Amino acid sequence: MATLLQTGSLFTAVLVAVIAAVVSILSGLSICDALRHSAGLHTARDVVGWWPLLIYGPWMVASLSILRSALHQRRALHSWSIVLLFSTLATLLCVAQAPRTLAAGTASALPAVAALACFQQLVRQITLTRPPRQAAPRHRNPPASALGQTVTAGRSQEGVARGYSVEEKRAVRAPSSGRRFGYDA
Repeated sequence: MATLLQTGSLFTAVLVAVIAAVVSILSGLSICDALRHSAGLHTARDVVGWWPLLIYGPWMVASLSILRSALHQRRALHSWSIVLLFSTLATLLCVAQAPRTLAAGTASALPAVAALACFQQLVRQITLTRPPRQAAPRHRNPPASALGQTVTAGRSQEGVARGYSVEEKRAVRAPSSGRRFGYDA
């Protein structure tokens, strides 16, 4: 039963990866002309053909960085900000080139937003199919004997939470020296 579940999970992740790749390619192809048109008036003619690469190049590099981080169970906040920035730029440039109707604006924004949504779901699938690297919890309560006081189920007689002595609770509650941050009394 476990192997069937693992096989199904892996198949779903591969299917999500294929769909995300197809949507990203179709998105790039569909907004290529709009991006070229947005650069056409202000850029040399031989550079205009490469203009979409200036938008989707950083997007792809940051996306690959996010995928690598997901495989290593690490966060990629900087790379996500790059992906969001260039997705927003692509969306804004496409909407600026679209006719001034709600349907045209929505249709021009859809490819970049769809590629971003598919990519985010792909990253989620990768993080779900890999088991966590750290099996043990990060924070452990010290044993009650190490604190010098026995703690009953959850709280001691003084109302102190499990794992803390009365002295530790008083130290947390005690005011420092009567001064507040930024004020000299």
